[in-house]
Amino acid sequence: MKYELLNGYNLDIHAQLKVLETILMANEIINIAIERGKLLGIDNYYIGAGCITQTVWNYLSNNSLDYGIKDIDFVYFDDNNLDFQSENRVISKVKDLYSDLKIHVDVKNQARVHLWYKSHFGYDIEPYTSLEAALNTWPTTATSIGVRKEKNNKFKVYAPFGLNDLFGKIVRANKSQITKEIYENKVSSWLNKWPDLKITPWEG
Repeated sequence: MKYELLNGYNLDIHAQLKVLETILMANEIINIAIERGKLLGIDNYYIGAGCITQTVWNYLSNNSLDYGIKDIDFVYFDDNNLDFQSENRVISKVKDLYSDLKIHVDVKNQARVHLWYKSHFGYDIEPYTSLEAALNTWPTTATSIGVRKEKNNKFKVYAPFGLNDLFGKIVRANKSQITKEIYENKVSSWLNKWPDLKITPWEG
């Protein structure tokens, strides 16, 4: 199994999904986050982005599985309650559930990202129409990923660009929303922690 795990990019998608689940479950903190998510009573959510991708990078680089992970992204979609107070109630509920974890949990309602995006990044975006539409715009192909466990314990993954770049340690820009500056800043930060990443230039 070790050989298969280290060469996950050579496997078909069904085998890749099983390898991904095996690696994530081996990261104690991420495993706890995924398992507890079912207790929140939120149907439309994912745990995703860097904490998932970086767990895999760490496995492939023989690092501690939580090395370099600065936060856990918990994203959900509720377009019926776009006020900050509603989001803040969910933030409090999620953070209470994960209060014992040593990694910060970042909670965002993706349905209201367009309300604050310009003040953070300098330009407007259209409202997302679904949670999956939000993940479709995340900055790189390898980090455009969300996972959760359903109530029946089925492991669910949404990865619009597949898993080959993830297992191949390839960093490739998803240009649907981000700028060159945002991408290159992320690349610079990641290379300081995972110097063996294969970087695709913005123009590539």
